[in-house]
Amino acid sequence: MRVRRLWIVACALTLGLGLGACGDKVAHPHVADANNDGDYVDAGPLTYQLQISRVLNQYSTEDSQYVKGLPAGTTAPTASQQWYGVFLWAKNQTSKPHTTTDNFVMVDTEGNKYYPVKLNPDLNPYAWTSETLAAQQTEPIPDSTAFYGPTQGQLLLFKIGTSAYANRPLTLQILGSSNQKLATISLDL
Repeated sequence: MRVRRLWIVACALTLGLGLGACGDKVAHPHVADANNDGDYVDAGPLTYQLQISRVLNQYSTEDSQYVKGLPAGTTAPTASQQWYGVFLWAKNQTSKPHTTTDNFVMVDTEGNKYYPVKLNPDLNPYAWTSETLAAQQTEPIPDSTAFYGPTQGQLLLFKIGTSAYANRPLTLQILGSSNQKLATISLDL
């Protein structure tokens, strides 16, 4: 009878330790490289998460909102190009303020590089902008259009060639101020 009680207690403790690890960095580590499945990536002192990435149709009701605020002189994609949106979330999980990066590049397997189009955030409330985040603060900030939007992330807009389909996977590189690679995320296309 005593051995049975010890066995039950040991099983209960093991189960408790296993459940206690849920939500812990040990159970869900942050990595510097992630697949497009919602993993968190540490890029310097900040944590980033890909909310979604996809081709955008500038003529659809939803997607037309994402291509507002283009720089003057920006042309529409040609027959061999398309808009591609990458929606990101970031969090400062430290106790000190840190600034999110605005330095990104998307690379295909052939080494072709695509840079985000600088959107005017006054005309496009979804546009990614570099922000100084206080401790535990997120980007997009709560109660913002991007926060409540369908993607719950802020937009990096790319104009890519349709040849990118042959050169998958695409990788988003999160870069520091000196162009050092801080983290990468594999993108769907």
